[in-house]
Formats: sequence, C-alpha cells, structure tokens
Amino acid sequence: MVTEEQLPDWLKPLYPFAPAVWRTPAGARMSYLDEGPRTDSAIILLHGNPTWSFYYRNLVRRLAPERRCIVPDHIGMGLSDKPQRYDYSLAGRIADLGGLIEHLGLKQVDLVVHDWGGAIGFGWAVEHEPRVGKLVILNTAAFPSLRIPWRIAMCRVPGWGAWVVRGANGFAASATHLAMHQRSLTRDERRGYLLPYDSWAHRVAVHRFVQDIPLELDHPSRPTIERIARELPRLALKPKFIGWGGRDFCFHDHFLARWRELFPHAELAYYAEAGHYVLEDAGPELTEQIRGFLLTA
Repeated sequence: MVTEEQLPDWLKPLYPFAPAVWRTPAGARMSYLDEGPRTDSAIILLHGNPTWSFYYRNLVRRLAPERRCIVPDHIGMGLSDKPQRYDYSLAGRIADLGGLIEHLGLKQVDLVVHDWGGAIGFGWAVEHEPRVGKLVILNTAAFPSLRIPWRIAMCRVPGWGAWVVRGANGFAASATHLAMHQRSLTRDERRGYLLPYDSWAHRVAVHRFVQDIPLELDHPSRPTIERIARELPRLALKPKFIGWGGRDFCFHDHFLARWRELFPHAELAYYAEAGHYVLEDAGPELTEQIRGFLLTA
C-alpha cells in the first residue's frame, strides 16, 4: 500500500490530498479521501476499473470547500491494500462500501458513480434508500447486459487474460488511451492512473474486476446484479444527473438508453465527443455541471 509520504513529487500537484485509512472486516486497509467539512452527510464518489480516487481529483477540489467528499479506493485498487486472496466479488465490494459508510457515521449520502462504481454504489443505495440523497451517473451500469467490447472479452479468457491484464498491464495502460477521445491525457495524468498498478501482484484486482463481469447466467455475481436491477425503482424519486460521454467504447449509448428508461426525469448532459473517462474528456464544463447539481438545494 502506497502511503501519502510515498507519493512521488510529480503527482502531488495533481493529487494534493492526504488519504485516510480504514481497515475492512477482512483486515485489508482501504485508502480513502475525506475532504471538506466534517458533517454526517457526504458526497461519496465511486470509481471503477482500472481507475482509482485519482479520477475524481478535480471534482473533489470543486466540491470540498462546501461539502464533505468521501472517495474510497476499492480494495486492490489505488492506494489501498492489494491482497492476493480477498472477496473481490460485487457483493464483497458493496459490503466494503457499507462498512466504510458505517465507520464514518454517515446519515445521508449523495452518490457519484462511474464504471464499476455504478453497480457498487447502487448496490448499497437500493438497500439504504432513506439515506440516499442525489445521484450522479457517469458512463456506468447497474443492471445485467450481454454487451461487452471484444478487447475486454479477451481479457476474460483463462490464461490469456491474466497475461494481458496482470503481466503486460494491457488493461490499465490501454485505458489511458482508449478511454479518451476528445483530448489526450497528459504524461503525468497517465502516470497517475498507472501508478498503483506497477506489478503483477498490484494488478490483482484489475484482473478480478474483469473476471467479475456477470455475463453468464451462472456467474457468481449474476444474482447480485439482477437483484440490484430489480430494486432500482426504489430510487425513482431521487434527484438524478446523468453525465454521459457518447464516444465510450464500453458503456456506450445502449446503456444510456436503459438509464433513460429507468429514470426518465433525470437531468442529462450528453457529451457526444467524450470517451469513457468522461470527467477527463468533457473537462471543466461537466465538473461545473455536477457541482451545480450537487450544491443546489
């Protein structure tokens, strides 16, 4: 686990935070950002694969002067511990999130979710509806789908997938290019995304996230994602904002259409030329739209 003191100097201008640590019931240390006023309500920002809290750095800077922001690095990701044996299932991820929320004593949360953060965040939210405030949805899903890009499907092939994802760092490294369309990440932004994933051992959760995509009907996480999908109507009346990149190679407009069916009254900001890393690609404009949505009573 990389500590704040071990962060390289070049990263600190981009990621000027002092992460906190919480130990999960299974004993793994979870790194998380806790920025802003110490209140019992907070905005929780949930990343996906293969990102980490670095993804939300600019949004946190804009929100934290007025609202408490909690940004966990899922176990195996970012600055958190990377145990080789752990419950890396969707249900395990949801349980870890719930444990952190209880540890912090939060009575109400707004959620910002991206990629796997959608299934994890909504997995918690549908079971704790009275404590949920506003929801921000960024190129993600929280329902089953058979649609998967061939590049990701190849990373699930036994043997080959481990070599690509863990051996060659093909998943995280390629994402720094494939997840952008409107602009390119700077050299230091790319280095920031890849910093936690510098070895076979440190890429364990990147691989396990890929393996946990519940495509098959008998997949261990299939009942969890189906349960979440069934219970999404519980959140129908919550205020929602969808920020969507139209050039996402993974969570493309098919997924957006499903969100629009589920939540037809959600606000929508559609960025036709932005890729999967929509917060990076759509830039300050999307960040300010999310800020306005979350900070307006």
